Amino acid sequence: MVITSGPIKGINPYIVFISLAVTAIFTLYTLIAPEESASVIDQTRTFITLSANAWYVGLAAFFLAFCAWLAFSRHGEIRLGDDDERPEFSYFAWFAMLYAAGQGIGIIFWSIAEPMFHFASGTPFGGAVNSTAAAEEAMQVTFFHWGLNAWAIYCVVGISLAFVCYRLKKPLSIRYTLYPLLGEKVNGPIGITVDVIAVFATLFGIATSLGLGVQQINAGLNAIWEIPQSLKVQLILIVVITACALVSVMTGLKRGIKYLSITNMWLTIIMLAFFLILGPTVYIVKLLVSTTMDYMVNLVPMNAFIEPQTQSWSDADATWKNMWQGWWTVFYWGWWMSWAPFVGVFIARVSRGRTIREFIVGVVGVSSALSFVWLVAYGGTALNIDLTGAGGIADTVKNNVADALYATIAGMDAGTMGYLATICGTLLVSTYFITSSDSGTLVLTTIMSEGAEHPLIRHRIFWGVMQGLVAAVLLTAGGSAALSTLQTASITAALPFSLLMVFMCFSLAKGVKAESKLIGAQLAMSTVARGA
Repeated sequence: MVITSGPIKGINPYIVFISLAVTAIFTLYTLIAPEESASVIDQTRTFITLSANAWYVGLAAFFLAFCAWLAFSRHGEIRLGDDDERPEFSYFAWFAMLYAAGQGIGIIFWSIAEPMFHFASGTPFGGAVNSTAAAEEAMQVTFFHWGLNAWAIYCVVGISLAFVCYRLKKPLSIRYTLYPLLGEKVNGPIGITVDVIAVFATLFGIATSLGLGVQQINAGLNAIWEIPQSLKVQLILIVVITACALVSVMTGLKRGIKYLSITNMWLTIIMLAFFLILGPTVYIVKLLVSTTMDYMVNLVPMNAFIEPQTQSWSDADATWKNMWQGWWTVFYWGWWMSWAPFVGVFIARVSRGRTIREFIVGVVGVSSALSFVWLVAYGGTALNIDLTGAGGIADTVKNNVADALYATIAGMDAGTMGYLATICGTLLVSTYFITSSDSGTLVLTTIMSEGAEHPLIRHRIFWGVMQGLVAAVLLTAGGSAALSTLQTASITAALPFSLLMVFMCFSLAKGVKAESKLIGAQLAMSTVARGA
């Protein structure tokens, strides 16, 4: 039910007010009782880490297998639109937008920090530390967290939405992903519940990324102009960049968001060129080839790995800090799932006219390939600096994750080019911040308006501000443990939505099978008609 007049015209009031109530309760509770809320956040993470790691790991493996089946089955030929429809955007513009929405701001933050953590501390898949073998193991695990599984999670939601919207002609709203399974029941309380869960996951998933991004922008400004790294500065940055994002989102998908995404892609290429040319080029290329091979060989074992649970609730305070899978894999899979409604709606909107196979190969395959190049260029350079004796990157990461990129650039000793790269890197984080925020705002208001392609500007402004507010609250609540707070928010928001994603898979499977039968019947009738 979308209101047709008044101040809340163009939105479903049930979705909006329930979502707003949940957000308000969380925000006020965090601000009024900071110590108690911090304890609750800590306990929540402990519970999910101890009790739900097998669920997250198993789901990520299932989603990847599901996407592979769908792409290489006969259903992969179904076009996401009319049979004669063609894509609205070029490959470059399409890929730039989906990549900026999917991983941009997060991968800048973690592309150096994660492999350096594994390099210095080891992983469950190998015992080496601070060595060449440790570097290869670190990159392999980083590929695992940022590769095929991550994009398959996004793809499940995106392909489900694109199919029901452009093939079955339903509104672009999360509830309709279950239409092939539930029919018109999605228009009742079930649909409202689905959309509220999607809004909750989207809001906190994006807020997590914005919190990480603003920490890195602050680190970049510190490296360039020695602006202190503090909560006050980060809150100011959230205000400034949220305002920029609002300007972008008000211009719409085909102007502000499109051109910002293309700008992101060119800045990404410039930064990649900087690392590939001025960094240890031969080492990076060799590491890319060897790590890709190792990753593909070990993909199934890594997906099947469940860390043994030997701790008890009595160890709650120390447990999660010492559990590798909870700190890394569970966080990543939860983060991707919390982003899935946002990224799914967005990439569905820009993918009309492509076939299911083309969609999956582009979203899962090509995006993963670019992530691998990015991770090796950035992370490989940092690993080489520590391996060759210059050192210091792992220690920097241990002290402050947000400094990882700038410490690596400084360690390359590239002179003026290094200074320019520092500026370019900070600009890249900022533009990814803006595109994540404006795309997220557009998606939130699309869900609340039950699939409207052009939600009213006043609603975009309001929910854009709410995103910035939640990110600011999470940073404030976390204090010195802000990173843990952000991670907890993402995996908690993902838990209810992950169950919906399972139903989406069954619904999509049912829908494409029915559509394939219909296409086959129409083709047979056409053949008979021509023969007659």
